[in-house]
Amino acid sequence: MKAFQLLEPGVAELVDVEVPEPGPGEVLLKVAGAGVCHSDLHILHADAWQPLPMTIGHEVSGHVAAVGTGVTGWDEGAGALAYLCWGCGKCRTCAAGFENYCEAFGRGIVPGPGLGYQGCMAEYVLVLARFLVPLGDLDPVDAAPLTDAGLTPYHAVNMAREALVAKSTAVVIGVGGLGHMGVQILAATTGARVIAVDLDKAKLAHAAELGAAETVVSDERAAARILDLTHGRGAEAVFDFVGAQPTLGLAASVIAPHGRIVVVGLGEGTLPFTATSPPAALPWGAGVVKPYGGTRADLHDVLALAQRGAISVTVERHPLAEAKETFELLQLGKVAGRAVLVP
Repeated sequence: MKAFQLLEPGVAELVDVEVPEPGPGEVLLKVAGAGVCHSDLHILHADAWQPLPMTIGHEVSGHVAAVGTGVTGWDEGAGALAYLCWGCGKCRTCAAGFENYCEAFGRGIVPGPGLGYQGCMAEYVLVLARFLVPLGDLDPVDAAPLTDAGLTPYHAVNMAREALVAKSTAVVIGVGGLGHMGVQILAATTGARVIAVDLDKAKLAHAAELGAAETVVSDERAAARILDLTHGRGAEAVFDFVGAQPTLGLAASVIAPHGRIVVVGLGEGTLPFTATSPPAALPWGAGVVKPYGGTRADLHDVLALAQRGAISVTVERHPLAEAKETFELLQLGKVAGRAVLVP
């Protein structure tokens, strides 16, 4: 089969590999779609932290091709999505339903497909049966990014949900692959007014179509504009899907007292914390959290929203054979929504 593999840091190629055989508890999934995420760019260019070669890709949907011994409830041809975070299932955090923060992996990354295990930018991928979720009647290509681009924003919103009432304001910084889903999830599941922030005016126009009440260009006047829209109070929740120095600074400058900054992006910015009174520091009661992925329960909720038509991923389809070119488009910021590779 064809697989887009990381051969060494910074070098990925489409190669021929054997179709894997499912072992005990595993399902062989014939890939229908594999989402291309900014995290994949980080993995492509990071120092080797996992065995190579490794097939890239962690957003996957497909159909059951074969099952290993001990697997029940999955018939050949059944549509499925793979959950992102493959926790141990035994520790107290997993027992509480938070496999995305599994204690077995300490303070590091909880692995999953393309994140320690062979990924899904291939014709087939192996998935532990307990990490599969039924696809239902969703289009398998368009649904693939729900496993991260839907899951991660949903979990991020949950981390500030108590503040997202009808009188509140939520700011979404960066309305690309994850952010455009964040706008929809906020609009569909909370009463908050959503303000979308981005450098790209086309993305802002799209965010308005998806439920953003206001849009703000991310320039030197962005903070003043947001404060003006909130009558000086600021936003009860700010979701930073970029995580760069300027966006973290913007988040800190517009968060309301007792507000929550949720940092999802991996832009390597720094948000200083100074233990002094505002306005020289964060407002009283403001907090910062850094979520990772989401829970399996979150993924079921995301699928329910998608099946009702309340949210949908803006998808660009690209052949698996054009994986390298698709990564280049993503690197240049030329992907609207989410690119999905189709074998």
